Amino acid sequence: MLPIARNTALRAVRSHSRLPFLQRLASTLAILEQKEGALNSASLGAVTAGQKIGGSIHGFVAGKNVKGVAEQAAKVNGMEKVIMVDNEAYERGLPENYAPLLVENIKKGGYTHVIVGHSAFGKSLLPRVAALLDVQQLSDVMSIESEDTFVRPIYAGNAIHTVQSTDSIKLFTIRQTSFPPAEAEGGSASIEEGTDPKAECPTQWVSENLAKSDRPELATASKVVSGGRGLKSKEEFDRLIPPLADALGAAVGASRAAVDSGFADNSLQVGQTGKNVAPQLYLCAGISGAIQHLAGMKDSKVIAAINKDADAPIFQVADVGLVGDLFEKVPELTEKLKK
Repeated sequence: MLPIARNTALRAVRSHSRLPFLQRLASTLAILEQKEGALNSASLGAVTAGQKIGGSIHGFVAGKNVKGVAEQAAKVNGMEKVIMVDNEAYERGLPENYAPLLVENIKKGGYTHVIVGHSAFGKSLLPRVAALLDVQQLSDVMSIESEDTFVRPIYAGNAIHTVQSTDSIKLFTIRQTSFPPAEAEGGSASIEEGTDPKAECPTQWVSENLAKSDRPELATASKVVSGGRGLKSKEEFDRLIPPLADALGAAVGASRAAVDSGFADNSLQVGQTGKNVAPQLYLCAGISGAIQHLAGMKDSKVIAAINKDADAPIFQVADVGLVGDLFEKVPELTEKLKK
């Protein structure tokens, strides 16, 4: 995989002349996530990415009683075929046995591109698939320039890297905020049973403890309210941030510093090692603006920040800034929004 210059005349000519031919040959496998019989709509961004490459697009889904999920996926606009493997062993998406399953179906289908969302599932699965296929994976792709040229962030988003892959199979995760989900209606794809190698799994699923909430899902919410270390304690975080989020109809987020300090659950973390979000409004309080946090939210349409330090880095990216004591300003803002 080679870094290339963005403005090379020769490269532009070559890409332009090869692309129609390569698009006819391209074939994409979009890995779709599901849980308890429901298709994860955010994972449909992989189909959108496949449409930018061109060629045929097939979906792949595996788990327990997934026929209903496969039927949902078959209706997705742009999908030509859905490959399903109905086996309870794959229900939890454990990468140790899901990766060999995927490799068998990639080889059988002869796919040139394999795409999955840059989610916890995708980030744990695709490196194993790449190792088994002996190709190099690309992570967190933000843009597709051609069938072999991709754009991704490096250095926590402080630089943008354009890379060309020479591998016969291109494997990459996509930033889901950069590729909106494909239309869930309008398609009429066929459904086909995939190959199941029934690989042994050395990992056993024990349990999970999910926090239930009536608020919007953080990764897809149109409004997000986040709190940081400036809130000083979990009690203050719970007293100030959720009421403000409820007043706005927003999801709740947190910086890594707040999560590491025990103020919020790690499922709420926004940033380089958390979730990437791009809501219409991102309102944060007590967050200084470390580059790792900015990497996960700077694509937001409007960024508003409350911080007592006028020199905090967050104000360099904020569209609206309020310098003041958050313990006074947040309750005041919440009350005004409720009215």
